Amino acid sequence: MKKYIIIVAGGYGTRMGNAIPKQFIELNGKPILMHTIEKFVLAFPEIIIIVVLAKQLNEEWKSLCVKHNFTTSHQLCNGGETRFNSVKNGLEFVPENSIVGVHDAARPLVSIKTIIDAFETAEEKGNASPAISMHESIREIDGEKNKSVDRSKYLIIQTPQCFQSLLLKKAFLQNYQPSFTDDASVLEAMGEKINLIEGNRENIKITTNQDLIIAECLNK
Repeated sequence: MKKYIIIVAGGYGTRMGNAIPKQFIELNGKPILMHTIEKFVLAFPEIIIIVVLAKQLNEEWKSLCVKHNFTTSHQLCNGGETRFNSVKNGLEFVPENSIVGVHDAARPLVSIKTIIDAFETAEEKGNASPAISMHESIREIDGEKNKSVDRSKYLIIQTPQCFQSLLLKKAFLQNYQPSFTDDASVLEAMGEKINLIEGNRENIKITTNQDLIIAECLNK
């Protein structure tokens, strides 16, 4: 089946306190978003890439592509008010009989193995979401009380989350709910079982300046 990846890059990354959108910040010499796109081409050279950007960032992105001589083929799509709407817009470019992944632009350190495993599992079982175990102790907050919980019962979810496109397109016909924190949760709301696969611990989401420093070290 043909493979598509929707890379969600619609935000501005205000938590980094930087005037530059975080997906455009340079990581070891080139914008984070370029690193992310290249990972999927390395995994699947024929993959069709859809980059979802806020409309007002399109020209800046095109200028960056010229500056960095970035010629990897990709389709630009305008972002929506929420991540849910941005993914929904991206799905307009995806046919029904295919496998589609959705990935955060700010996760440039996803491994090739994670990408391949996610797409292959989705083709076989309908969907796949990478996850890693927790190392830190966690506590549940309930008003002014808190209690220790068993961390072995919890996982950290990553992207790309991959799906048979017919299923995901159907899921995104639902009205938005606050519980839709990722694409798997949208599919789950239809009663579908979510299949978890092993992610890679380096696949961090660059959200803060500290994350960028870590990513620079890991990307060498």
